[in-house]
Amino acid sequence: MRAAVIFGLGSHEKNLKPFQANLDASWLIGLPASSSEADAILVFGGDGTVHRHLAQLVRLQLPVLVVPCGSGNDFARALHLKSAKDSVAAWRKFAAGAGTVRTIDLGLITSLAGNAPASPGRYFCCVGGVGLDSEVARRASQLPRWLRGHGGYVVSLPAALFRFAASPMKISVPDAENPGAFTPHSEKPTVLAAFANTPVYGDGMKIAPRAQIDDGQLDLCIITDINKLKLFCLFPTVYFGKHLSMEEVHYSRTKSLRIETETPLDVYADGEYVCQTPVEASIAARALRVIVL
Repeated sequence: MRAAVIFGLGSHEKNLKPFQANLDASWLIGLPASSSEADAILVFGGDGTVHRHLAQLVRLQLPVLVVPCGSGNDFARALHLKSAKDSVAAWRKFAAGAGTVRTIDLGLITSLAGNAPASPGRYFCCVGGVGLDSEVARRASQLPRWLRGHGGYVVSLPAALFRFAASPMKISVPDAENPGAFTPHSEKPTVLAAFANTPVYGDGMKIAPRAQIDDGQLDLCIITDINKLKLFCLFPTVYFGKHLSMEEVHYSRTKSLRIETETPLDVYADGEYVCQTPVEASIAARALRVIVL
């Protein structure tokens, strides 16, 4: 067995010891140059660590085991790896030849700005968003790491909520009758537009409770202009996925979408800054192989 290991912030080699116990394996610290150099990759960290390495992980196409030890672990949660112990159990089964490897989807964000350099886009594993979500993510990213890992999203929400105003936002989806064309889906002032590959973000908030990680679709959740007090009361319901019943919440599925705004707005995904609007978000079907229980 040959395993490559990526350590995120706050993780180090002592976290690797339970995976090394009673296993004859060679260990490479860092990403392998090619898929012939390893049999699997272990990523110790949270959503941000996974996010920053997705392009290389997709290129290598090696089975990836996520060990949740970051400030936000929603991707691991979506894979039913709720703790490092779950990851150890999945690893031991994989090393014994009895493990389960799933091939899952990723999201892909491409800038449509006229001055943006040509690029293949940016992969994300959980949820991308524009609006209030991005402002909360920006504020949370500035908190000390220990606070980010203990409710950083919730701590950052009130200040962002009462200073944030709905923005004119045009959200378009593919036109069923004209391949390659897009048709307007929503053009209302919008507080938040989240496009999700997994059900959860913000350390457990079920913004897209119906999302599945291998259905070839992005789940789109739009919150249009809403009274600030009502919006503040809405967010606790997101932890239980109960927000979908509110009239200001619009939920759908699509393979891709475009978001345009009157002035450029920040786009975040997996808690990381990606670019500014206008953007296109799409699904990269069956893009990543992951080790699960």
